[in-house]
Amino acid sequence: MEKTIKQKGLTGFQLKYIAMFLMLLDHIHYFFEFTGKIPIWFSMLGRLSAPLFLFCIIEGFTHTHNRKKYFIQIYSIAIVMGLIQFFMIRFGLTRPDGFYPQNQMLATFSVLLIILQGFDWCAKKQWVKGLPAIIVPIALPYLAIFIGSMVPGTWFFINLLHFSILPLHSWIMDGGTFFILQGILMYLFRKNRKLQAIIFFITTIILYAVIPFVIVPDITLKMMFTVAFEWMGAFAAILMLMYNGEKGKGSKKFFYWFYPGHVYILYALSFGLYLILNR
Repeated sequence: MEKTIKQKGLTGFQLKYIAMFLMLLDHIHYFFEFTGKIPIWFSMLGRLSAPLFLFCIIEGFTHTHNRKKYFIQIYSIAIVMGLIQFFMIRFGLTRPDGFYPQNQMLATFSVLLIILQGFDWCAKKQWVKGLPAIIVPIALPYLAIFIGSMVPGTWFFINLLHFSILPLHSWIMDGGTFFILQGILMYLFRKNRKLQAIIFFITTIILYAVIPFVIVPDITLKMMFTVAFEWMGAFAAILMLMYNGEKGKGSKKFFYWFYPGHVYILYALSFGLYLILNR
């Protein structure tokens, strides 16, 4: 019996576990920053998590045998989390300091997956399906603003749709427009891993390191290591290059449940701790 030769590097599930751990560090700082006790490097390391999940989403979309099921799993959780966020805002369920979780990364991924499917259809010359799948998700935020400004009394319903079945990429705080554009580029160059990683690295550095120095007059180098450290996510490219192309062993359901589960557990704990510290 021939033995399976294991490729050097990290499998898809190993990358997800790394991303998950880094995300947990980031969110511990995110939810408990008010205590002043959580080191900033938790969030610095956490900058690598979202890009790694983006990379894994693209790989998953590319290689899954059932894209519809893959999308529905992510989209359905995004809807539930969006509605929870909407009702937190609407009914004043925020922490006493006004804080509430704005974790909509799965909404960003949902929009991205529709657009990527559009590109795939266009590559197969299925233009009737492909072009709307690309254009409509991109145009929706601008259409929403137009309708909201022209038709009185529609903002409530537009916001409800945004936080549920029709997430608007430019309104999403977690990921959003630039992240989707990066995802598109990474998908288009998915067959060249080195170029894919280089493009991700360069675009991240340009947006979060170069542009701030051009458009923000008072920014300093020190600020890039204290408050404006989004550029550190560029180093996720190193781990992307370590991917060996194998799926690896792990539980898909674990990742689907861990994301919303840890968000609301940390939020509840931070809520309780805030009340205790401010009695």
